[in-house]
Amino acid sequence: MADLEIFDHIATLREKAAPFCVATVLRTADVTSAKAGAKAAVTSDGEILGHLGGACVQRAVKASVAEALAEGSPRMIRVKPSEKVVSLVDPDGVQCFKSGCPSGGTVDLLIEPFQLAPRLVIFGDGPIAKALASHAATAGFRVSGAGQEDAAQAVAALEARDFVVVASQGRGDAVALKAALTSAAARVSMVASRKKAAHLTRKLLGDGVSQPQIDRLKAPAGLDIGAVDPHEIALSIMAELIVWRRGVTLPAKLITEDGAETIASAGDPRPRPGKTTDSATDKATEMALNVFPRCC
Repeated sequence: MADLEIFDHIATLREKAAPFCVATVLRTADVTSAKAGAKAAVTSDGEILGHLGGACVQRAVKASVAEALAEGSPRMIRVKPSEKVVSLVDPDGVQCFKSGCPSGGTVDLLIEPFQLAPRLVIFGDGPIAKALASHAATAGFRVSGAGQEDAAQAVAALEARDFVVVASQGRGDAVALKAALTSAAARVSMVASRKKAAHLTRKLLGDGVSQPQIDRLKAPAGLDIGAVDPHEIALSIMAELIVWRRGVTLPAKLITEDGAETIASAGDPRPRPGKTTDSATDKATEMALNVFPRCC
């Protein structure tokens, strides 16, 4: 295969909007089939377009491609002789795979996933919906609007990694919510109070929507940052979508025995002191600082 042919494969896969990964050999040691700089495009079903080496390397690449596409993030892997593998991860943090190749070579590869940005379907055409659409487009989401008349069609092609926000605000709420909850999207939120959302979901339970589907609903939509006007509310929803998209676990507020507020993160179960205040503005600011920590 000519060296430049791989870029033709990449261009073709991009045009098809098909998810794939680019695998690049970064470094080799001892005897290996593929050399540093070799590339291949690897489709989501495991087809390798290019040369990366023998069967041991190919198996490792296929497994890593599936993980990289699922997580949406690049990764480095190392394929080396079985007798040299003492852990699944080397001291430098690179994931290891065993090779049974008699040549005894070691190959380091970079796996870079490509897939279109997640879709965001927004039900509604009010100020919040319009502001959210603007924010989401800037953040790289594939945004589409929908109404009750085309609700089912709007969500028909959604995947688990996509999102739906119901911001219809009194105009076809039940139709929009049913379409959202019966879609394949794993995350559904609604611009509504908890009371209103509970009222609607009780009705939907008797209309063919299952409890597990209803349990996916987040209402009210957005992070609690004290948002008031439509653009602030849209920004709070956008922040929540990014949290979901990146798989981030936010700190949770706890109440100690003496009634003081504390903050505990998922990574550290020990609460750390937080500022207690009666001011809604101060609370919103404190939460924002914990969600978006200072960089220095």
